[in-house]
Amino acid sequence: VSLKQEGISYIACARIPCVVVNIMRAGPGLGGILPAQGDYFQATKGGGHGDYHLIVLAPSSVQEACDLTYRAFDLSDHYRVPAMILADGMIGQLMEPVELPPMRSLSDIPEKPWATSGHFGKDRRILNSLIIKPEDLEPHINELQKTYDEIYDKERLFAEYRTEDAEIVLTAYGTVARIVKSAVNELRKQGIKAGCIRPITLYPFPDDAFERCASRPQTKAFLSVELSLGQMVEDVRLAVNGKKPVYFYGRTGGNVPEESEIVKAAKDALEKAVKA
Repeated sequence: VSLKQEGISYIACARIPCVVVNIMRAGPGLGGILPAQGDYFQATKGGGHGDYHLIVLAPSSVQEACDLTYRAFDLSDHYRVPAMILADGMIGQLMEPVELPPMRSLSDIPEKPWATSGHFGKDRRILNSLIIKPEDLEPHINELQKTYDEIYDKERLFAEYRTEDAEIVLTAYGTVARIVKSAVNELRKQGIKAGCIRPITLYPFPDDAFERCASRPQTKAFLSVELSLGQMVEDVRLAVNGKKPVYFYGRTGGNVPEESEIVKAAKDALEKAVKA
């Protein structure tokens, strides 16, 4: 995907729907197809040049990878914005049962009055990613931003687990979110009220879920668990907006944290927050 960033920037400028699947590998450089999440910045902040965004969807199972791929095509088609399925190497290699949705009629696909589908009997249509004049480029970028604002308002997705009374809220996406869910159950067994927020859209980021938890008096801290040195944690901190401390625990190089590691990290984070 790194080698294709300029092309994705062109696609975003020309407003051509497309879906990109990025199975993240360990890195930087040439790494094996191992569980890693070091491409978060590249995917969510725009890996190419210019002011643009992708719709980024993060599955945590093979079934969800299937379901979100269907959704990615629909969203990209509707908004004329590139969409990305962002999964780690473990999701990319897992074998799990999958139930496919019913086939849809072609009549369900929206009309594309912008498409270059032949000139006969139609007005000329041009899809362009080269806008030279500043007086033309700025309004084009502003129109793109209106679309991103609409996507933010309508398309944020997340899953919450046992957050209603949580003292500490863990957050993770992809493979590690499954381990975090088990860690939450173990923490509960040990008498610690823990919960989990799993972002499903990484862009737009579901900051409203974090804002709600941060506003609850019983929530003392957040812990972002990632297969990186800490990337999504920056968006978590922005969403929490200083209301509660946000801590981080991560593994890199294709290593996946065990449940016991996450439990210990959560206990340490909660202890620090209480003492602060």
